[in-house]
Amino acid sequence: MKKWTRWQDWAAIVVGLYAVLATMWTTHAGASVTLMIIFGGLLVIAGLVNLAMPGMQAMEWAQVVVAALLFISPWIGSYTGASGAAWTSWITGAIGVIVTAAAIKPSMAEHHHGTVPSH
Repeated sequence: MKKWTRWQDWAAIVVGLYAVLATMWTTHAGASVTLMIIFGGLLVIAGLVNLAMPGMQAMEWAQVVVAALLFISPWIGSYTGASGAAWTSWITGAIGVIVTAAAIKPSMAEHHHGTVPSH
C-alpha cells in the first residue's frame, strides 16, 4: 500500500472534520458538542495515521470503533432530540464505519500475503 493514497482514509478524515465543524451550525443538546468534537477529531487523527502508515491493522480497527462511537453518540450523550447534531453524528458515523470497513478487508488480505511494505 502506498502512503497518502487510500480514498477510504481521506473520506474518514472529511467526515470527521465535518462532525467537528458542524458543532458551529447545528442545534445542540446534552453532550453533543463535546462528543462530536472528540469522536470527529479522533476520526481525523485515525485517518491521518492510516494514511501515513498504511497496513497498521490495529489502527484501522480503532478507526472503525471511533466511527461507531460517533454513530451511537446521540444515545450516549442524550442528544437524540437535537435533530441537527444527532443526524450529523449518525450520518458521519455511518459513513466512517462504511468507508473504514471497505478498507479493512483489502488491508488484511495484503497484510496476510506479506505485501505490506516495511516502514
